[in-house]
Amino acid sequence: MIDNLQEKIERAGVFQYGIVSPHDVEFSEEVRKMCEVNRCNQYGKTWACPPALGTIDECAARLKRYDKMLVFSCKYDLEDSFDYEGMTDALHRFKGVAQKLDEEVKPSLDDYLLLANEGCGNCESCTYPDNPCRFPDKVHGSIEGYGIFVNKLAEQAAIRYINGVNTVTYFGALLYNDPA
Repeated sequence: MIDNLQEKIERAGVFQYGIVSPHDVEFSEEVRKMCEVNRCNQYGKTWACPPALGTIDECAARLKRYDKMLVFSCKYDLEDSFDYEGMTDALHRFKGVAQKLDEEVKPSLDDYLLLANEGCGNCESCTYPDNPCRFPDKVHGSIEGYGIFVNKLAEQAAIRYINGVNTVTYFGALLYNDPA
């Protein structure tokens, strides 16, 4: 177990979390097809999203190198269900939580993978596909881009996917092997 994991999670600002086995996660081409429709406008534009992440099989193999998957979420209040600006602000805040969690666990883990929501946000303009990522140690691949149904993953982790009216919830995952 990661030393002081609960404290690290709290300091990062995580709302809820649960731990599952990456070997039990369902990977789906259907989810990847949702990425290809480009609803979030990130497909083919960032190292954190498809197609840069590789195929579903490559993503699944990458995750299955680990024996633990800490699924985490953050809930944000919105003015109403059409509060796009609030959703966008919440996404940026969530990326900050993911980055903070990354900083918290880095001293405890030699090898891990952190996934977050759509896109990256580390650079004003991504180098994809023309040049390598400027910050490969800070980019967090899209959990949906890996072909994962987040609602099913939340259920597996025993955390809520929907957290009430006029809220938005974003999800991430920390994959790691228990330190010896």
